[in-house]
This record gives sequence, structure tokens and C-alpha cells, in this order.
Amino acid sequence: MLLIAAALLTASVHSLGVIEAPGMPPAHQVTVASTATTRIIPADDRLSSASASASVSASVSAPVAMPVVAAVSSTTAAGVDDLAAAHGRAFVEDLGALGAADLRSAATDRRVVATVQDDPPPAQTVAQWWSHLPADEQDRLLVHAPALVGNLEGVPYAVRDQANRATLTSGLADAQVGAARAAMLGQVRDSLVQEPGDPRRFLVALDTRGSGRAAISIGDLDTAADVTVVVPGMFFTVTGQMTDFTNTANDLSREQATLAPLAATGNGSGVAVVAWMGYRTPDLSNILSLGLARTGAERLERTVAGLRAIRAGDQPRVNIVAHSYGSTTAMTALASGRMTADTLTVLGSPGSDVRTAADLAVATGQVFVGGAHSDPIAGSGYFGTDPGGASFGSTVLDLAGGADALSAGDVFRRPVGHNDYLKPGTASLHDVALIGIGRGDLVREQVRRGRSGGDDIVGASPDMYLVRPQDLQPRD
Repeated sequence: MLLIAAALLTASVHSLGVIEAPGMPPAHQVTVASTATTRIIPADDRLSSASASASVSASVSAPVAMPVVAAVSSTTAAGVDDLAAAHGRAFVEDLGALGAADLRSAATDRRVVATVQDDPPPAQTVAQWWSHLPADEQDRLLVHAPALVGNLEGVPYAVRDQANRATLTSGLADAQVGAARAAMLGQVRDSLVQEPGDPRRFLVALDTRGSGRAAISIGDLDTAADVTVVVPGMFFTVTGQMTDFTNTANDLSREQATLAPLAATGNGSGVAVVAWMGYRTPDLSNILSLGLARTGAERLERTVAGLRAIRAGDQPRVNIVAHSYGSTTAMTALASGRMTADTLTVLGSPGSDVRTAADLAVATGQVFVGGAHSDPIAGSGYFGTDPGGASFGSTVLDLAGGADALSAGDVFRRPVGHNDYLKPGTASLHDVALIGIGRGDLVREQVRRGRSGGDDIVGASPDMYLVRPQDLQPRD
């Protein structure tokens, strides 16, 4: 039945234990003459020094000064091959020891890129290493290895934005880039376009391998009091939905802004909403497997650990909003013992192997579940326990406003179908925004009063045949 529901939803998808290491002393500047051999990379993966420097200049408001590096001989100098074999703290130490030429080679070496993207050093280690680097060494790494710097959790988000925009600009300018990659990069470029008056958008992650991964923050993660990470479900890809997904995050940010006078006190100022396309989501060929959810959970854990490391003395309120298969991913992460959140909101969830809310590392009483009318996935329990069930211990959102808000006399309309939850004007978007600013108490009070008297979770049933692709409109 899930396959039937998934097929119907394909056409509508557009709707929508870190160990603290001791402080490291500043590294000394060296120029290393490396004799290590590097692998030959195809033309569409190459990033020339000139294009890297030009793209950084284009994306940074003030030009980055090129450091003057003294030539110092070293018998223990690291090369690209050494870096490719390194992990953890040794990886960042070797990275910082490379000269400009080797940095450029490392930035396109498949082994090095795989370490940064798939098995990076702990965020706390990276944060301490980066904070102890002199400014000119930070600039050197940013100029010559932006693809690496931009994706290391623990590097400040403003720096990562500069680095990832440099990689994006270089890729878009590469005449030899393949059509698939060009389309993916074009989606990321379009996702960074913001409307006048909206918060600044930050490109905080960019993985151009395969089908790609990306994360764009609406608002400043380095300073926000409230951070909401939105995790997508099945069929979402960077090439297909990154622009739409980022605009959805922007809609949530706008809703939170309208509710700012109600916000609970927090550390920092303002809000940031992250459109996190940070894992490969399933399609019809692998929708029945939990493998991608487990891999995605590990990546989500690292993302939150990066935020925790950057904001070590000034922790923001961290909210996870997860849709569909993304809810399975998020609950897996929050049950791992390696990640915590202040709130979790799951929408259209097919369930997970987590039995109760008490098994999640979320503040007591801060797990919320939403299921829309005619959503064949919500409440189905395809992957285990339904988080909206009475025994789970969550707060089930009251989403039973009128289908037409004006005719029903309701302020908000109810979400209809699997991809309607975060559309402007819906009761679900309003509730998610309240939860994200620390006012889940207002949502619980609304549920306690109960407009409908039920939990409004729609289980899997023949109702799924009512969900026709033509009835599910693209996002407003």
C-alpha cells in the first residue's frame, strides 16, 4: 500500500558523543613542497585556483587578503595522500599544514572530499582547530580549498557560506560540467535568491557528488535564538526540489517573524530556519528500506553537533521539523543517544522503531505530531510505531480547521493531503511556527480545548485513492 501511496505522491512532491579535545596551539605557516602523487580527476570535478579565487571574491563583501607565506623546510610535511588517509584531529592538522598547491589538489581529491562529507572530524575538534588558526591561515584555506572548508561542521556558518558560494560559482562557470550537475547547481543558485525584506540566506552545506546534498539557512545560525531544521521525506532531491524546499523554509521563517512578540526568551536574537536536504531520500526503488533513514540520521546528528559546537557558550533553542520519511530519520537520530533537541514536530509520519516519546532525546512534553485529512501516510505505522498513537506520549496537533478557512469562519485552513503541512495559511504551519519560538504551550492549550474532539490522525485506508495528483497543488 505504501508503494501505491508513494506513486501517487510522486507527482505532488513539489508541494511543498562528541569528545571535547583540548585547545590546540596555533599552527605555523609553512609552504610545503609535496612530492605525493594525486589522483587524476575528471574535468567536471576540477576546481582551478583562478576560478576558486575569483568565486570567493564574488561571494564575499570584502576581498579576502592573500597571505604572504614564508618558505620553511620540513621533513614531516603532510601531503595530499597523507591527508586522504587521516581522520579525526589528524585530518584537520594535516589540512592546515598543506601549501596552496596541495590544498587545491586536496579540494578535488575524491578521497579527501569523501572524508569531509561522509566521515568528518567531530565538530568540537574542528571548532577548536579553526578558532586557533591565525586569520591569514583561515583565509588561505578558504581561498584554496573552499569545497572542504564549507562542509566542515564546526567552522563558523558565515565562513561556510562564503566557501560554498565559491564552489557553486566555480561549478556554474565550468564549461565542462555535465548536464545533471549543472541542473543541480542551478537549483542551488536559484534557492539562494531572496525576496526584499526577507532574512539573508546562507549556503551552509554543498555536496556536488551524485544526486547532491545541500543545506540553506534562512537567517543567521551563528546568532539566532531559535533554530529550526526542516527534514524532507521521500522523493526530495536537490535537483528537483531544492528551490521549492528552501522557499517553504522561508514561509516558516515568515510565520515565526509574525509571532515574534510571543516568543519565549532564548539565547541570541532572531530565528533561523534550515532547509536541510542533507541526506539521500528514498524513491520507489528503496522506499521500504530503513537504510537511508539510518544514514540520514547520522548526517542529521553531525549537523546538530556542528550547531552545538559553534554556539557552545550561547546555545539556541533547537527544533526539528520532519516530514514523511524525514520523521523516521529524525526519530532515529533522536533515539541514538548522540543528538538532542528542544522540540520535535513530525508531519505525515509513517512511524519508526521508536516506541515512545520518552525514548527520544527531546525536552519533556515537546514532541508534536500532525496528520492531515486524506494523508495516506500519516498514522499508518509502516515503519513501526505511530508517533500519533495514544500510547506514544506526543501532543497531536488539532488540524481540523475548515477546508476553506473563510467559508468556515476559521483563521487557518486545515492541511489536506501529504504535502500540504507547511503551506501559508494552514493551521499546521502556524502551530509549527509557535513551537519553533518556544510556545508549544499555546499549541497544547489549543489541543486541550479541542475543536474536533479527536486526534485527527488518518490511518492507511482506501482513502488514499482520494489523493489524486491533480488535487495536490504546487506550493503557493
